[in-house]
Amino acid sequence: MYRFPPLSPLLKPLLAVAAAVSFLVTVPAPVAAFDLPAIDRIVQYQPKLPLQVLTADGVEIAQFGTERREYVPLARTPKLLQDAVLAVEDARFREHNGVDPKGMARAALSMLTGGRTQGASTITQQLVRTMLLTRERTVERKAKEILLAFKVEDALSKDRILEIYLNEIFLGQRAYGFAAAAKIYFGKPMDQLSLAETAMLAGLPQNPYYANPVINFERATVRQRVVLERMRTVGVITEPELAKARAEKLNIRAPGQRSVDAAHVAEMARRAVVERFGTEAYSSGIRVTTSLRAADQRAATAAVQRGVMALEARSPWRGPEDQIDLPQVDGAALDNAIADGLKGQRDDDFLRLAVVLSASPKAVQLQLASGERVTIQGSGLRLAAAGLASKAKPVLRLQRGSVVRVVASGKALAITQWPEAEAALVALDPRTGRVRALVGGFDFARQPFNHVTQSWRQPGSAIKPLLYSAALEERVMPTTLVDDLPFTAANGWSPGNSSGVGSGPITMRQALAKSSNLVSVRLLQHTGTQRAREWTTRFGLDAQRQPDNLTLALGTGLVTPLQMARAYGTLANGGWNVEPVVIEKITDAQGKLLFEAPPPAALNEDNRAIPARNAYVMSSLLADVTRVGTAARAQAALKRTDIYGKTGTTNDVVDAWFAGYQPTLATVVWLGHDKPRSLGDHESGGRLALPIWVDYMAQALKGVPVSAPGQPPAGLIREGDDWLYSEWQNGGAVTAISDGSGTQYAGPPTLIDAIRDWFKP
Repeated sequence: MYRFPPLSPLLKPLLAVAAAVSFLVTVPAPVAAFDLPAIDRIVQYQPKLPLQVLTADGVEIAQFGTERREYVPLARTPKLLQDAVLAVEDARFREHNGVDPKGMARAALSMLTGGRTQGASTITQQLVRTMLLTRERTVERKAKEILLAFKVEDALSKDRILEIYLNEIFLGQRAYGFAAAAKIYFGKPMDQLSLAETAMLAGLPQNPYYANPVINFERATVRQRVVLERMRTVGVITEPELAKARAEKLNIRAPGQRSVDAAHVAEMARRAVVERFGTEAYSSGIRVTTSLRAADQRAATAAVQRGVMALEARSPWRGPEDQIDLPQVDGAALDNAIADGLKGQRDDDFLRLAVVLSASPKAVQLQLASGERVTIQGSGLRLAAAGLASKAKPVLRLQRGSVVRVVASGKALAITQWPEAEAALVALDPRTGRVRALVGGFDFARQPFNHVTQSWRQPGSAIKPLLYSAALEERVMPTTLVDDLPFTAANGWSPGNSSGVGSGPITMRQALAKSSNLVSVRLLQHTGTQRAREWTTRFGLDAQRQPDNLTLALGTGLVTPLQMARAYGTLANGGWNVEPVVIEKITDAQGKLLFEAPPPAALNEDNRAIPARNAYVMSSLLADVTRVGTAARAQAALKRTDIYGKTGTTNDVVDAWFAGYQPTLATVVWLGHDKPRSLGDHESGGRLALPIWVDYMAQALKGVPVSAPGQPPAGLIREGDDWLYSEWQNGGAVTAISDGSGTQYAGPPTLIDAIRDWFKP
């Protein structure tokens, strides 16, 4: 005679509830007998929607809020996803009235006979439990759940119930709803999910912690197979589709991985919204659309990462990040020791966290935080060579248990270390001021300080084009000869060229191309520091942060990278004022406009910063800088003639810059340390910042045709091989600036010239 297995603790209340269900279904109990909560929270569903930050082309940058959710109506939810969820959670959803007696009986029978545990709660019951009740396992709670499910079914349509469920249910990794889960686990919208991916997500509601693919991919896969089998059983997929889905290899997105890395911009947006709307913005579904372009931002991030790591590759080895004790055996014990040792240490998509298993001067075997094992040899060991030497200092030594970073180097891997230098890149459209890319630092998690907007640094020679622009309005022309010879000011200050030598009188054009400090000082002396400081304000600089002395010629004032992008944007667009814009608009959850940036200012004389002819001549001069001057690599590498810009390197290479533009895009790159110190004896703006600039612009300008210089503006003529303001055609322009003979004019100086020269420092 067959003996039933003893009743499990879970089965006893289930059988009791099953009996109650049969009674409630046939003889409805008086609702007043139970202390039931109101169902308004479901009937009048208002999801908590996070603050969302997007690029101009609609790619999500970040979400802020306790719940990551993207509300999607049922009509826009893929049918495949709906079928998968219903197949595994509630196959008779369209047939029952909130409670499925057949399903509960089937679950009870399965448990009674020792079969696979089956869920007995319907979609409606799960929704009630999630939104209105606790998760305690008592007969009273289950009875309330059943009665509330009946009430919800009376109040709402099946489609509305399913829609709320698909958007409200918790799916792990702070994801609420399947739209959020699709992006968090697979980095794509729901309508791009494969059958295999859909089935894995559909398996999460039962236990999003146990079957979380990020935490335990094996358990998640087992649950996915259950979903696929159920889908086949109920007939929503075919046998070939089942086989294909089972064979598909899934790529789970790493926690924190973003499709667009723009954390500094996301923080700018978050602060702006919270200042305006308060902390309720974190749950009210506000959306911030920025001016960033996803492709530009990706290119900028990659360029900054590569450039900073190139500097790090030339830096000395500082030793491993940590040292953990590892057992001498392989297997589970080793894996557990590594997992325990790496707790609290952040893995990174770019700089992978790894533990050394064995080390020698020729090869290092490592286990990545992800569990993958790799061996690094040859050039991949170059930076860490000092730690692999037989007499390596203890602080530098690489050995079993050393915690290090690994970075991709071409098709291979290399041992590296977190960089000490910081970098910033900002690119804007000079015609509209819209910022297309902004990288505020190497890694936001380690340093959230936004170097683009908040870092005041010396610009070095990158400021020279602004001072040359001022000199053009003081009758200095591209052909003006200026002494490139030793200079000593009245106070004894004696600057020099970076090369250490001068070359006698050279033209203004030649001086900018070779970045002569001695010529720049003399041009500033000719213009006057007060006049030059005032002129820089036309480009958006703060005059009060620029020194009122001749050191201004060497860029000893203070600027931010965003200010420099604005300044070079003015040169790029022909002399118009540029107002940078990062936040385009803010809308609420219903799409109502809460804020919108003003449209770009009209390009008319009311908005002119510098004369058109001045900007035209400056572009001509800067074209020589990138063609044959200190930044000659720019035009050569990009294979374009419409590239203009200037390097900048401060004393002791504390700051390294490149600021430049193509007529449709102005970009500035800066590198330095947060606590100012030298970047290296042999470094410079041309060696550090320019490669990052070229790397980014190569991607940003793909498909953009080369722009011809265009017709010269009114008031500009060609005389000989260079440009001249037309009013000086018959004399009056400065022909030479020399310590010995003073300022020389083409033709006799006027009374105004004499008075101006008298009052200059």
